[in-house]
Amino acid sequence: MTNATVTRLETVPTASISDALDALGHPGSLHGIGPLASGVRVSGRAFTVRYEPVTDEPGTVGDFLDDVEPGSVIIIDNQGRTDCTVWGGIMTQIAAARGIGGTVINGTCRDTDTSLEQDYPIWSTARFMRTGKDRVRLAEVQGEVVIDGVTIRPGDYITADSDGVVAVAAGIVDEVLDLAERVEQVEADIVAAARDGSTLREARQRFSYHTLQRKQA
Repeated sequence: MTNATVTRLETVPTASISDALDALGHPGSLHGIGPLASGVRVSGRAFTVRYEPVTDEPGTVGDFLDDVEPGSVIIIDNQGRTDCTVWGGIMTQIAAARGIGGTVINGTCRDTDTSLEQDYPIWSTARFMRTGKDRVRLAEVQGEVVIDGVTIRPGDYITADSDGVVAVAAGIVDEVLDLAERVEQVEADIVAAARDGSTLREARQRFSYHTLQRKQA
């Protein structure tokens, strides 16, 4: 999956995108979800998956990978559970082979050595080996999920790096990126000015650094 928006997202750190979302008054940063390995990055459209606890019927792990387009970022909401996993070695190897961009899990993953060997990008709440079979079941694919107060819909934009994961609604992504790129430029200008002899205080004042993250009218 390649388009101009994804290409722009790939060049902007999640920190600046988060700052832009704050300034515009939109939630998007997914707290508590971190990368399996450092130095990884992915950007793409969201493919959403939601799990729920089993009741009196056996659980299902789901075969949704058959429906995911290459380049997509899979967003799995397992309600933040850390007592059982919803992603393991089979899923990693198939996803990597099919060119899926990466996986973000509000919950746990396992078979982490396999994921590292495959260089497949994963962000999760935790790592834990116990299976989710008969503990959770697939509730919905390509529906709306809410993680840490952030609503994510199929086709929204996901970008993730060593700092974590940010979701940007498709309808505001251009506005967010415009401001995030401005944040990046201002920070670069501040560093350049400080290296040329300015004090940090003067450089920040000169480039209006302290107003960048304020909510805009």
